[in-house]
Amino acid sequence: MIVTDQMHRTIEVNKPLKRIVSIVPSQSELLWHLGLEKELVGITKFCIHPHQMATSVALVGGTKKLNIQKIRELQPDIIIANKEENEQSQIEELAREFPVWISDIHNLDESLQMIEMLGELFNKKEKALELTTNIKSTFQQLTIPIAIGAPNVKVAYFIWNEPMMVAGKNTFIDDMLKRCNFENVFLHKDSRYPEVSIEELQKANPELILLSSEPFPFKEKHVNEFQKHLPNAKTMIVDGELFSWYGSRLQHSANYFLELQKSL
Repeated sequence: MIVTDQMHRTIEVNKPLKRIVSIVPSQSELLWHLGLEKELVGITKFCIHPHQMATSVALVGGTKKLNIQKIRELQPDIIIANKEENEQSQIEELAREFPVWISDIHNLDESLQMIEMLGELFNKKEKALELTTNIKSTFQQLTIPIAIGAPNVKVAYFIWNEPMMVAGKNTFIDDMLKRCNFENVFLHKDSRYPEVSIEELQKANPELILLSSEPFPFKEKHVNEFQKHLPNAKTMIVDGELFSWYGSRLQHSANYFLELQKSL
């Protein structure tokens, strides 16, 4: 059977797909949510949700440092990957031996499309549609305070420390920030995840500094450091998974964003 992924690549698969290797944490969680527990034979060490999956499925390395030989030994019928989270050279190597389905996600609409495409691919169409309907409903509630006309809050969203890196333009995180009625102060940067200095941060003068819990595990000591440099900005740690995981975890994101809005 010929199927198309989000990169508009066509791949040939042999159904039924009984052995799946997923090398993207949010998509591994999604596949488990769709009821593919028995079919999942390989995940990465960063695929930590749900706990039952993380402790029962074989590990194939990290998202950017895959154990190719381990994947070969698992003999997958298909590998589920992502353009941004996985290394191109490793994906190309795997694609020479196995069907590789690649997602390409920059916003909520593309994440919903990915969920429904995987639902179709794995004969879980009804479960996938139920999930996307639920996600759409929760995000519709999130738009209510925005419609009232509240002014945008200028924000800087940090994903890494030493070097300091922020989420920039054309990223899934930036789409989530917009849905929170936040204005990203680093959209002018050329890179999607640019490095920034304290001087650049002070010049951008955000009202709110968000320190993500992942991929870098920001702590309270980092909050204190930022507050020294920008005492007039509110600095806080946020759940990075709810801002950046684009699978089934999205069903919890909008309510988290609502609470975040209320806290401000």
